[in-house]
Amino acid sequence: MLLTQDDAQGRAGGLAPLCLGGLRFGTFRLDLGRRHAFLGLLAAMLIVAASPALADGSDEDRLLQVRDRHGTLLVSLPMPEGEGWCLEWNHSVEGFPVLDCYRNQQGRMVLERSHQPDFAAGLGHVPGRGRQVSDGEGGYWIEEIQEPVPGDRYLLRVGALRVDHRLIREGRTISLSELAAGQRVSIGLRPLPSP
Repeated sequence: MLLTQDDAQGRAGGLAPLCLGGLRFGTFRLDLGRRHAFLGLLAAMLIVAASPALADGSDEDRLLQVRDRHGTLLVSLPMPEGEGWCLEWNHSVEGFPVLDCYRNQQGRMVLERSHQPDFAAGLGHVPGRGRQVSDGEGGYWIEEIQEPVPGDRYLLRVGALRVDHRLIREGRTISLSELAAGQRVSIGLRPLPSP
């Protein structure tokens, strides 16, 4: 077993915060090795179930989960009612970061806002879908989108490290590209396991 402390970006030697073979405890990561992946996953589920953030939770509290095309759990984060997260990536042509931000609203995944620093290829505001406001730095936010995601999940083809799809939650960053570059994953809100 190996216990490492994460760097300022929340990464331990380039590994993701919660993945098969490892558990995260605050800013520390316990590497259990591939042979113990099942035990690590079971322990992680118990830790999440006992998490203080969810201890007095409502029926709308959820887990934000990322799974590969085989259903293998890659990431699982507590997502209490009213809390949010963002998916950030580098634009494939211009290279600047783009953000889509979601929130758990009454147990539903809702696209709340998006940040786009430019009107580059594939980007832009669609009239009637949110309200465009300046970010004060030459880009813009699309606020008040309030668009429920059908089925509370969506599929994403994870980009290469150059694109670096990453989840951002409470100042922590989890690189999906480090976990599953070039693969299809599902990102979704799931009900908490029954006690």
